Amino acid sequence: MFNTFIEYNEDLTDALTGNFRNIIKQLGEDPQREGIQKTPERAAKAMQFLTQGYFTNPEEILRAAMFKENYDEMVIVKDIELYSMCEHHMLPFFGKAHIGYIPNGHIVGLSKLPRVVDVFARRLQVQERLTHDILECINKTIKPKGVAVVIEAQHMCMMMRGVQKQNSVTTTSGFRGQFEKIETRTEFLRLISSNLK
Repeated sequence: MFNTFIEYNEDLTDALTGNFRNIIKQLGEDPQREGIQKTPERAAKAMQFLTQGYFTNPEEILRAAMFKENYDEMVIVKDIELYSMCEHHMLPFFGKAHIGYIPNGHIVGLSKLPRVVDVFARRLQVQERLTHDILECINKTIKPKGVAVVIEAQHMCMMMRGVQKQNSVTTTSGFRGQFEKIETRTEFLRLISSNLK
């Protein structure tokens, strides 16, 4: 996960604060009202926090924790929380990512897979590209025998506006290497759906 506290760029914060102040005013609200006076700056910092993935290299995260290992069975990290921003409406979408890979001489520190999810999620995104970005980053960096990514998410742009469907869940998936074989893919999907403890 990203740090709760980040170092904010002062010039960027000032510019975004002015933009948010104008938006509030144009929407018909008084930006000088007591409850809203600090909102433009808070929003400016929130947007920097929510898009900090642009300034982190996910491949470096993986390379920093790669270890030689002869293990060649499936490794799965499932139920990874993710929070992102829809690039179409700049509203949140959130859910879970499930990642599996089959090592090819190297394993990676388990905490690094959720960190890679965070890097790509903390950008303006669509779920389809988010799935692809995570998949290709892992495939390119650790060069496993196979990699699989499934994301299940709910989108506030569908829940709060537009069709206003509260219970819809969007699922996207990507598979490379051995996971393109139906039996391997089926095993992965079965394992991420199980409640093994």
